Amino acid sequence: MAKKILCKKLNKELNALLMPPMPGPKGIEIMNSISEEAWEMWKSHQTTLINEKHLDMSDPENRKWLIEQMDKFFNNEDYEKASGFKALD
Repeated sequence: MAKKILCKKLNKELNALLMPPMPGPKGIEIMNSISEEAWEMWKSHQTTLINEKHLDMSDPENRKWLIEQMDKFFNNEDYEKASGFKALD
């Protein structure tokens, strides 16, 4: 049976990540507070941001900005959205 956590993004008890999604304390923090579902949502949004903003992930400033956006995303704060995105009516 999958381990459950209270996901801070979705505010529901959901399946936990099986392992930290990144190295270090940040990865452990995410594993302990973010569900698999919310992590998948972030990965999709992250890909959109990287592509739309033409981010070079070898640039420390771009990585720092993306981590800041991830923190805002998981804390349900105002995070960067894709400018070309149009919601369906």
